[in-house]
Amino acid sequence: MNDQQPHTPGEHATRSRRGFLKALGGVGAGLAAIPGLSQAAPSRPTGARYMGGFVAPKLDKVKVAIIGVGARGPTHLAHAAAAEGTEFVGICDLYEDAVQRAKERVLKEDPERHKNVKTYSGDKHAYRKMLAETKPDAVWIATPWEWHAPMTIDAMKAGAHAFVEVPLAVGIEEMWRIIDTSEKTGRHCMMLENVNYGREELMFLNMCRQEVFGEILHGEAAYIHELRGQMRQYENGRGTGSWRTLHWANENGNLYPTHGLGPVAQYMNLARKDDNFRRLVSFSSPARNHELYAREVLGPDSKSAKLDFSKGGDINTTLIKTTAGRTLMVQWDESSPRPYSRHNLIQGTRGTGAGFPNRIALDYTWTNATPALRKVLDLPEDKPNQHSNYHAWIEGGGFDAFYEHFDHPLFKRMQDIAKKHGGHGGMDAIMNFRAIECLRKGEPLDQNVYEGVFWSAVTPLSRKSVAEDGMPQDFPDFTRGEWKNTAPLAIIT
Repeated sequence: MNDQQPHTPGEHATRSRRGFLKALGGVGAGLAAIPGLSQAAPSRPTGARYMGGFVAPKLDKVKVAIIGVGARGPTHLAHAAAAEGTEFVGICDLYEDAVQRAKERVLKEDPERHKNVKTYSGDKHAYRKMLAETKPDAVWIATPWEWHAPMTIDAMKAGAHAFVEVPLAVGIEEMWRIIDTSEKTGRHCMMLENVNYGREELMFLNMCRQEVFGEILHGEAAYIHELRGQMRQYENGRGTGSWRTLHWANENGNLYPTHGLGPVAQYMNLARKDDNFRRLVSFSSPARNHELYAREVLGPDSKSAKLDFSKGGDINTTLIKTTAGRTLMVQWDESSPRPYSRHNLIQGTRGTGAGFPNRIALDYTWTNATPALRKVLDLPEDKPNQHSNYHAWIEGGGFDAFYEHFDHPLFKRMQDIAKKHGGHGGMDAIMNFRAIECLRKGEPLDQNVYEGVFWSAVTPLSRKSVAEDGMPQDFPDFTRGEWKNTAPLAIIT
């Protein structure tokens, strides 16, 4: 999420829906005609290579640039500037004041190391000049959603690895273009799904790899986050809400699936050897809350109140069936008056782990439990066949006891970095410092380009399913069958 604009402030009032839909690349052409949906995967371009498990040459020094320093960008900028072995070479944003604030922050971090940083602003394509002049090794992209794909493709063509805010893209066609560009240029493309680096999410991943939950059968994920206050930015023409509001008004589906879905997909090894996304069905509720907020809070004469939100939906529920027959429920709601939740549930034959609130339920006896599980489940040795109480959640201090045995090694190693540099409780810092570490050590990234595309593809597929009253939509195989040969994400130490 970010607030760099793809146009000047004066243009904002006149572009509105027509320009917005055109920029989405695929939405305005009509949902029923979206190319790539339920079609066979196109052939891999000549000279291209599969990027699952890809290792780029080591970089002793990583020359970093960033596009977009409005809402999310400053966090990424601060982390990249602070990470060992980086040199900031370029900062780009439409707004000059944002660029200058970002430059001050970079120089404050290390004025000698980043002394040659250049700034670019004032034009929506100024980033192309930055790429050509500064020749970065890695580019962070934190701009409005419809700009993610073109900027990512341009960055990789310019020789840079691309690290892109969520979602990776908004249309199926441009997702294929991202994949083809990454495979042809040999450049990483990682969607910046920070939630995969949260402490609880990392612990659940570790527990899944140790088969604590048994055979995984089902997952649930969500992004429940009331954000109607961002509509105020649509009123003044600058900020995340100035463009996000138009998505709410013009699209009906799961518009922001990856925060909840990303971690659960990695628990289940989707798009990696064990299983893959197969198809989905999707339904939305009627749209009421944005119109209500605009009328009651912003006023009946506000710009927002004049928008037609009836084409959208307040809460979307999408059900996914995997190739192996497992199921996922993914929900999205950015308008209802309810507490924040990512849901985050993973369920198997031995039990369930869930978030918001954090809780665990497991079915073990002293006989089949590991020593660690015997301890946290308080299983009696003198009753070796007595099952643990899986009818009640283990919460609070009982849940915290699992950290001692199942905290992810990456979190334990980087928790001081997380505390010092922050960002959503430290998950942003772990993600960004880890990404730079991979570039410098020549290691595969924790999230490959195909995972980012699969997670993002829920949006256009759900839109089409909703438009067709819940008809199933098949996921394209963005790996072209290679997922079967892609190793699961290892537990990184």
